[in-house]
Amino acid sequence: MDKKDISIFDKLGSIDEYFSTDKKKYETVIEIENTDNPDVKMLNLKSGSWESKEPWFVIDEEQKLHAMVSIDTMNKLIENFKGLQQDNFDLKLEKTILQHVPIDYQDVWAVAMDEIKKLALKNSNSKTVNVDLERLLRKIKKEHPNLFLNLKDLFANQFTQQITR
Repeated sequence: MDKKDISIFDKLGSIDEYFSTDKKKYETVIEIENTDNPDVKMLNLKSGSWESKEPWFVIDEEQKLHAMVSIDTMNKLIENFKGLQQDNFDLKLEKTILQHVPIDYQDVWAVAMDEIKKLALKNSNSKTVNVDLERLLRKIKKEHPNLFLNLKDLFANQFTQQITR
């Protein structure tokens, strides 16, 4: 192994720290080598085997490290990212709703989701809908004030009661 191989395997070793097992998570490492024909490349197996599980790691001609996975794995990764994105959105919406002190959280959530669906239908040509959650909740609060506590009125009533005593 020459010096450039060591630095690539150091990079691969740093990937292992993200996994909890002692087993190496990189098994197959392939290097792309140039040939006399610029349209043809040669794959050189540096470690592992051609039958090992993915991901496979590929070192290009510029010594950049790439990961190669199957389409099935890529689709699973994309689905996981979409799920995380949905969870993140749900948490942001929950936080924004709670900041507006709802009387019935579930009712406010339902109204917010209906409004978001309306926005999505208006922008049906777009794959994503950007929603300003704060503006959305202010709109809902204005249109449905009965869904939220009005802290000003609550404190004003308490203050008035204290004065009249």
